[in-house]
Amino acid sequence: MMLSGFFRLGVWQNFFRAWRGGYSGNLEGEGFTLGGVYVIGAGRQGVLLEHREKEFGDKVSLPAVLEAAEKIKPQAS
Repeated sequence: MMLSGFFRLGVWQNFFRAWRGGYSGNLEGEGFTLGGVYVIGAGRQGVLLEHREKEFGDKVSLPAVLEAAEKIKPQAS
Protein backbone atom coordinates (compact mmCIF):
# COMPACT_ATOMS: atom_id res chain seq x y z
CA MET A 1 0.00 0.00 0.00
CA MET A 2 2.95 2.25 0.71
CA LEU A 3 2.32 6.02 0.68
CA SER A 4 -0.96 5.79 -1.24
CA GLY A 5 -2.49 4.15 1.84
CA PHE A 6 -2.30 7.43 3.73
CA PHE A 7 -4.54 9.13 1.18
CA ARG A 8 -7.41 6.65 1.61
CA LEU A 9 -10.43 7.85 3.59
CA GLY A 10 -10.91 4.44 5.23
CA VAL A 11 -7.39 4.52 6.65
CA TRP A 12 -8.05 7.85 8.37
CA GLN A 13 -11.42 6.66 9.64
CA ASN A 14 -9.75 3.58 11.15
CA PHE A 15 -7.01 5.74 12.68
CA PHE A 16 -9.48 8.07 14.40
CA ARG A 17 -11.65 5.15 15.57
CA ALA A 18 -8.59 3.58 17.22
CA TRP A 19 -7.44 6.90 18.68
CA ARG A 20 -10.89 7.61 20.19
CA GLY A 21 -10.94 4.08 21.58
CA GLY A 22 -7.72 4.71 23.48
CA TYR A 23 -5.29 2.70 21.33
CA SER A 24 -1.75 3.88 21.98
CA GLY A 25 0.54 1.46 20.16
CA ASN A 26 4.25 2.11 19.99
CA LEU A 27 4.17 2.95 16.25
CA GLU A 28 7.52 1.22 15.78
CA GLY A 29 8.28 -1.12 12.93
CA GLU A 30 7.88 -1.06 9.19
CA GLY A 31 4.31 0.18 9.13
CA PHE A 32 3.60 -0.81 5.53
CA THR A 33 2.68 -4.47 6.06
CA LEU A 34 -0.99 -5.37 6.12
CA GLY A 35 -2.06 -8.26 8.34
CA GLY A 36 -4.65 -10.95 8.42
CA VAL A 37 -6.37 -13.62 10.48
CA TYR A 38 -6.77 -17.31 9.64
CA VAL A 39 -8.72 -19.94 11.56
CA ILE A 40 -7.47 -23.35 10.47
CA GLY A 41 -9.27 -26.54 11.41
CA ALA A 42 -7.70 -29.83 12.42
CA GLY A 43 -6.73 -32.47 9.88
CA ARG A 44 -8.48 -32.06 6.53
CA GLN A 45 -10.83 -29.28 7.66
CA GLY A 46 -8.56 -26.67 6.13
CA VAL A 47 -9.14 -22.94 6.37
CA LEU A 48 -12.37 -22.10 8.18
CA LEU A 49 -11.94 -18.31 8.12
CA GLU A 50 -9.66 -16.02 6.17
CA HIS A 51 -9.51 -12.25 6.69
CA ARG A 52 -6.89 -10.16 4.91
CA GLU A 53 -6.49 -6.50 5.70
CA LYS A 54 -7.37 -4.44 2.63
CA GLU A 55 -6.24 -1.16 4.18
CA PHE A 56 -4.54 -0.12 7.40
CA GLY A 57 -6.78 -0.70 10.43
CA ASP A 58 -9.21 -3.05 8.68
CA LYS A 59 -10.54 -5.27 11.50
CA VAL A 60 -11.79 -8.84 11.47
CA SER A 61 -15.25 -9.55 12.86
CA LEU A 62 -14.88 -11.12 16.31
CA PRO A 63 -18.19 -13.04 16.03
CA ALA A 64 -16.97 -14.52 12.71
CA VAL A 65 -13.73 -15.69 14.37
CA LEU A 66 -15.63 -17.27 17.28
CA GLU A 67 -18.08 -18.96 14.90
CA ALA A 68 -15.22 -20.41 12.84
CA ALA A 69 -13.38 -21.55 15.98
CA GLU A 70 -16.48 -23.41 17.15
CA LYS A 71 -16.46 -25.38 13.89
CA ILE A 72 -13.05 -26.88 14.62
CA LYS A 73 -13.46 -30.63 15.19
CA PRO A 74 -10.85 -32.36 17.36
CA GLN A 75 -8.69 -34.75 15.41
CA ALA A 76 -8.54 -38.31 16.75
CA SER A 77 -5.01 -39.39 17.59
